[in-house]
Amino acid sequence: MTTKAPASVAESPQDSLEKIAYHAVEGIPTQEPNDRYRLGYNVWMWLVDRKGSLAQAIHTAGSRLHIPEEEVVKTVSQRLKEKGIQM
Repeated sequence: MTTKAPASVAESPQDSLEKIAYHAVEGIPTQEPNDRYRLGYNVWMWLVDRKGSLAQAIHTAGSRLHIPEEEVVKTVSQRLKEKGIQM
């Protein structure tokens, strides 16, 4: 029996919405890393669709945060503005 090598994964560009969203939530203190990934996913979905507000997207993520949601919204929106994302 032989095993093939796994397929290679292409890294997304640094200026892609995925990278921007996940970098925006980097370092946010959460109970588990999956909470941060879920938060990043919801920020990415908000960037793609722009349905509702950023605060609603962060709340909808349901991430178990160690800081208040208002502080997370402020931090994420500041990081998005630094990347040139219009709110």
